[in-house]
Amino acid sequence: MRSKLAAVLLMAVVIAAPAVMAQDNVSGVTDMQALRASVKADKRALVASTLGLTAAEAKKFWPLYDDYQRSLDATNRQRTLVAEDLLELTKPLSDLYARTLASELIAADEAELKARRKLQNALMRALPPKKAARYLQLESKIRAYQAYDIAAAFPLVR
Repeated sequence: MRSKLAAVLLMAVVIAAPAVMAQDNVSGVTDMQALRASVKADKRALVASTLGLTAAEAKKFWPLYDDYQRSLDATNRQRTLVAEDLLELTKPLSDLYARTLASELIAADEAELKARRKLQNALMRALPPKKAARYLQLESKIRAYQAYDIAAAFPLVR
């Protein structure tokens, strides 16, 4: 009797697994959409609620956060200038100008990576490692959807 019950339960799990996996994929997309909406509403409040910092942790964290956000703003401005140059281009792109734009994009990526490494080092000293990792993961998710939005709007060089 127990073996029949175990077999029935196993079959139910096998049958239900694809549906559960599909729901996980849908919830992942929904979570990213919720993340996008939360960031647009108030990124700082989202970070605060996600991390649950103590007063002492917050005192150390927020200056690091603000410094990193300023760095991100600078790299985003750099990428925006490249995008605007491409969008305003009325004639074919020369090879030399294409090299220049590619170098500017790589420089923005490198500046962002350098800022992220600096942030990680500082966070690991300022916060418990799990909270530091949680913030880095959250910031990575935010940057991923922002990168997707930029890539979707950014024209390819012709």
